[in-house]
Amino acid sequence: MEMREGRSRRIPDTTIRRLPAYLRVLELTHADRITSVALGKAAGYSSEQVRKDFAYFGAFGTRGVGYEVAFLVREIRRILGIDQGVKVMVVGAGHLGTALVRYTQNNRGDAKVVAVVDVNPAVIGTSIGSLVVEDARDLERLVHERQITMAVLTVPDYAARAAAERLADAGIRAILNFAPVSVLTERPEVIVKNIDLMLELQALAYFVKGGAPGEAEDLEA
Repeated sequence: MEMREGRSRRIPDTTIRRLPAYLRVLELTHADRITSVALGKAAGYSSEQVRKDFAYFGAFGTRGVGYEVAFLVREIRRILGIDQGVKVMVVGAGHLGTALVRYTQNNRGDAKVVAVVDVNPAVIGTSIGSLVVEDARDLERLVHERQITMAVLTVPDYAARAAAERLADAGIRAILNFAPVSVLTERPEVIVKNIDLMLELQALAYFVKGGAPGEAEDLEA
């Protein structure tokens, strides 16, 4: 995936995925300024990578002086589109869905879960923190009424594709999918991130048995 900043520049997906890591470091620092060396070290990347990533969006720092933290925070939040906040729906109120909702409620974040839906009558009407689990039959109405643009799928594999199609048809623009199956492969207008925890663990097992650490960086990219 590539993103556009302005009219002509294409931003690599890997650069976009590093920006939240930079933002986390910046929001935790107490310094007024930070160098690319310090930022890269704290985020887990080289100073050259930091400078290359920021170069896609303009000149944010001054050579030998570094970056003004407050300004850089504002710019990264603007670039990511989280300066106004993002409303999220969680589809599936099982163990994983419940844990994710509780995590977002207990941690400061710019992605706010505003709806949780499920098909199980036993959980519909129950509470997860400040949210009440609602009937998945109302999914489309909730998306429109609450102006939700992002969704998290924590449903079984057999239900994931149908749920993703409903979300896309309702106007959802991005989906984080934890079901062990790819979804919306024919809907390029919707950004999908598939996270299969078992596949990730199996890949990590290679490095546990002695794979070269440098190869782990290539796996992430």
